[in-house]
Amino acid sequence: MRVAGDAPSLSVGDAAALRRQISSWGAELGFAAIGVSGIDVAAAAPGLLRWLDLGRHGEMDYMAKHAALRLAPQALLPGVRTVIAARLPYWPPAADALAVLGDDRLAYVSRYALGRDYHKTTRHRLRKIAARLQEAAAKLGQPCSCRVLSDSAPVLETEFARQSGVGWRGKHTLSLTREGSWHFLGEIYTTLPLPADPPAEEHCGDCRRCLDVCPTAAIVAPYELDARLCISYLTIELPGSIPPSLRPLIGNRIYGCDDCQLHCPWNRFARMGDADFAVRNGLDAAPLTALLAWSESEFDSRLAGSAIRRIGHERWLRNVSVALGNAHPGTPGVVTALRSRLDHPSPLVREHVVWALARHQAAV
Repeated sequence: MRVAGDAPSLSVGDAAALRRQISSWGAELGFAAIGVSGIDVAAAAPGLLRWLDLGRHGEMDYMAKHAALRLAPQALLPGVRTVIAARLPYWPPAADALAVLGDDRLAYVSRYALGRDYHKTTRHRLRKIAARLQEAAAKLGQPCSCRVLSDSAPVLETEFARQSGVGWRGKHTLSLTREGSWHFLGEIYTTLPLPADPPAEEHCGDCRRCLDVCPTAAIVAPYELDARLCISYLTIELPGSIPPSLRPLIGNRIYGCDDCQLHCPWNRFARMGDADFAVRNGLDAAPLTALLAWSESEFDSRLAGSAIRRIGHERWLRNVSVALGNAHPGTPGVVTALRSRLDHPSPLVREHVVWALARHQAAV
């Protein structure tokens, strides 16, 4: 949402009143927290540039291509002076995550992707706040511009969450709070000069559970992630072949990975998430053999409105094939299901099916 205009100075009282209204609107719309910060990201720049220089972004070329935009909020909204950061919980009522991970007949889907695509929900609600903010500002004779974002443009979301007090950056590199990490972030860039909130204090202490439980050791040091090793990257972002050495470590995870969050002590205090993210299609505990049987049209129709749909049917079959290759030898139906995909037109799918079948044949 963009509305042209300048943002003259607000009186201290008017700015404070608008800030209170923003929190009230956010609570009404289901956000767990709303914070305000400035736009200076200089403190985060060295970490981002080092991560890119080390190649830890893998094949996510857009991370390097748009790095300059992440470090220049004014390029996304000319005249921006304030960032409003928001946190929306998503932890769904679902089958026990650890139990699913422990059952190699079932598919594990990252909890954030079990329901509706978060981009749509988060942005829709933030647009409501932005519209109300512009209306309230106009009544004060303060026209402003706003731009709503939620993982939809090059933004240092975790950094703005930290600066605005919405959450600190955990050692797993995700946004973390005393209510855990099962939440989405979103932002409103605005040209209004609003008072900033105190930054979030870190409360990870000496804990390193997220590092110790990572299946592929992708968290190479506290606050440092090598995406090339991360199961979320391998199953979602990587377009081609999954490195054979990493396939056995993926287990039954077919879309994303939550291990670092499932073992984080702060997530004991997580509250139930928004109803928009309730489980669809039984994906919290679906049999792998059933998911491999989905046709492309079935994949598209079942996952309409889901974040999963963007990886496409080919990668879906690739991921499920790897998970079936990791199933216990002799698990009923696994070999039959894999053989049904041996003639798939995609070389990528066939490669992973052959690998999976070889795993089972070697165990005979």
